[in-house]
Amino acid sequence: MNDTRSAADQPSTDAILLRQPRDGVPDVVEDEEALARACAALAGGTGAIAVDTERASGYRYWPKAYLIQLRRDGAGTHLIDPIALAGKLEPLRAVLNDCEWVLHAASQDLPCLTELGLRPPKLFDTELAARLAGYQRVGLGTMVEQLLGYRLEKGHGAADWSTRPLPQAWLSYAALDVELLLPLRDKLATELAGQGKLDWAEQEFAAVLAAPPPAPHPEPWRRTSGIHKIRSPRALAVVRALWQARDELARNRDRAPNRILPDKAIVAAALSNPRTVDELRALDVFGGKRQRSLSTLWMRHIEQARRLPPDELPNPSQPSEGPPPPSRWADRHPEAAARLTAARSALAELSEQHRVPVENLLLPELVRRLCWEPPAETDADSIARLLTGWGARPWQVELTALPLSRALRAKTD
Repeated sequence: MNDTRSAADQPSTDAILLRQPRDGVPDVVEDEEALARACAALAGGTGAIAVDTERASGYRYWPKAYLIQLRRDGAGTHLIDPIALAGKLEPLRAVLNDCEWVLHAASQDLPCLTELGLRPPKLFDTELAARLAGYQRVGLGTMVEQLLGYRLEKGHGAADWSTRPLPQAWLSYAALDVELLLPLRDKLATELAGQGKLDWAEQEFAAVLAAPPPAPHPEPWRRTSGIHKIRSPRALAVVRALWQARDELARNRDRAPNRILPDKAIVAAALSNPRTVDELRALDVFGGKRQRSLSTLWMRHIEQARRLPPDELPNPSQPSEGPPPPSRWADRHPEAAARLTAARSALAELSEQHRVPVENLLLPELVRRLCWEPPAETDADSIARLLTGWGARPWQVELTALPLSRALRAKTD
């Protein structure tokens, strides 16, 4: 999407840098007495509650919340340690599960909060709202700078939040993440209303809240970075064996898999096909102190993969229930490729007209499904019913059904 905004979509040159929360950094709530005080304060506040979490992605296996940040008008900011309070969060549920939440990129935080029994009846996602309002750069820091004139202190988002005690600088960073979420929500809501998109946003927020957990990937080992270099079924079996062994070890130790064994090491082992532990240790990564202690384990799984009968080897072609990648359409299904080109062109026009990213107008997966195997009837009503059945929101169907119908019918004719 072309940037149709002027100064409103550009970083402010005189934004005020926020180094500390306005009311100071609150103490971390880590016992039942402190939790009761925090919940009483939150219950006495007004309006929506700003919510954020800090996880330990890249350090831990399980994507749990290691810190919960909350802020409400009239209640201040509260930092909750859900690890110290495991099994004792019922007072927090009574407060949070009864009011609107404001989050930035809600789909990242909701799963770990749901695991703790925390679930909002309604939410406002400032990142999603910014996309619908036509902003291209929708990170929290960028939006706060553009719309509120403040710059947030950076530096600890990728830290290991399972660390205890948490450093004071990290706590300041965490508190600042919810410091301005509520005024940001108000700004975006006003802008969406002015563009006639507030109802669109509310439909999107409801969809985020209602979305089920993603289905597990049938063969998650195929997501190993660099696996495209592997061609033979036997080498793929090595990738699968090492990935599964690593995953079990990482799960048991609650360590991020790539900290147990990097993907590039798995691919290197599959490509080089070592025959002994010494040959394995000669490869990059496997020769390090940590990997030397595990090299016998890795070698055992490599040997098991090497001994598999042919009918137990993985298929080099990744199984797929949907259409193939669009790059293959021109050769395999030229008519579908032409339909996809026409549909994408129609959606690009809508994107420009309404200042909404194409992927927010309609999920690319739905566009591909529609173009690969269109319904027998391609009138607008039939397309609308199909998109609705696939989970498209009413505002998306209203905008896209007719242009997609025209694109499909033009190519079919």
